Amino acid sequence: MTVGAPRSRIDVDDLIPDLVRLRRDLHANPELAFREHRTAALVAAELRALGLDVHEGIGQTGVVGVLRRGAGRSVGLRADMDALPMDDRSGLPHASRLAGAHHGCGHDGHTAMLLGAARQLVRSGGFHGTVNFIFQPAEEGQGGARRMVQEGLFERFPCDAVYALHNWPDLPLGQARTRPGPIMAAADRFDIVVKGRGGHAAMPHRTPDAILAAGQIVCHLNTLVARRIDPGESAVLSVTRIEGGQSHNVLPAEVTLTGTVRSFDAQSQDILEAALRDGVDGLCRAAGCEADVTYTRYYPATINTAAEAALALRAAAAAGLDAGVAERPAFTSEDFAFMLGERPGAYLWLGQGPREGETQGEDGIYRPLHHPCYDFNDRVLPHGVRWFVEVVNQALGGMPGTASPH
Repeated sequence: MTVGAPRSRIDVDDLIPDLVRLRRDLHANPELAFREHRTAALVAAELRALGLDVHEGIGQTGVVGVLRRGAGRSVGLRADMDALPMDDRSGLPHASRLAGAHHGCGHDGHTAMLLGAARQLVRSGGFHGTVNFIFQPAEEGQGGARRMVQEGLFERFPCDAVYALHNWPDLPLGQARTRPGPIMAAADRFDIVVKGRGGHAAMPHRTPDAILAAGQIVCHLNTLVARRIDPGESAVLSVTRIEGGQSHNVLPAEVTLTGTVRSFDAQSQDILEAALRDGVDGLCRAAGCEADVTYTRYYPATINTAAEAALALRAAAAAGLDAGVAERPAFTSEDFAFMLGERPGAYLWLGQGPREGETQGEDGIYRPLHHPCYDFNDRVLPHGVRWFVEVVNQALGGMPGTASPH
């Protein structure tokens, strides 16, 4: 279902050149989880220059700016600030200057768009209530949202609802999608250490074979979703790393396996964790080995509330986007889930991929999120700014371009 794409009434074109410069500066100076000191300082300075009430150090390096326009409801708008621990191989003029850090997921663009929305909302008004601009650290696997919530985010900055977006290369530029219910998966990690005794490869009868047991475990784990989860449900289990041995003629004493499990509900998580533990234990016993299993549920599923998902789509349509309901959730994960676990809200995918007949980049190569040559598409900036502003207009009862009393 498509909501529609009327022409946006919000003029932000004059903001875009400066936002492009800011975004590329952030891209050139990426910072990893909980180390976003330069980024946080830049954000705080920008918000203070707008006259907002600014609070730093929430969740270690998080920043919240508060804009009040009279009494009324409150809404939270969130952007993530951290980069990925990987090298930038794009060769662009604004490529990362820091080895081992790369804005390969577009958080530089998210930060720039939310700052642009703050600028627009300060100058245009058009709402009654409070907007909390939440700049979050450590989204990439480190749970920065959970840290902010634990440190009293919503007690200090009450929000009737919270909203966030993510650039989405799989959607063409100008499209926006979300859905009620799950939109991103829960993310679990497992680490398995298979323990034998080690010995000579020419005498395997004298020692349990940890490599053979590990191989059997890999094959078994890849049957769990198909045989333990209802075919009407969805889940993914992937073994992503196996390590063991240092010589061609030695059976190693230990082999380690690492992987991830993705699902959309707690019942599936319970079933898969229990089945994984039981299977590893049984296969290791049969092989004469032992195993240590560590299973970590580090991100819950990102679940939109229905009313807020509908508001997010109305805001996207009002922002001039082709807004529609996503057919299915994604198996990627997002720690905005921790905020949605505390407050109603919605998470939106904002298209940044090529339109029909266009290519992704000058060389025509498609670069998904987390690619070493990925770069945020600056043409998305006005779309994200308008969407954030329209969320406020929809949530707090304003109209674009109309001033409200201070």
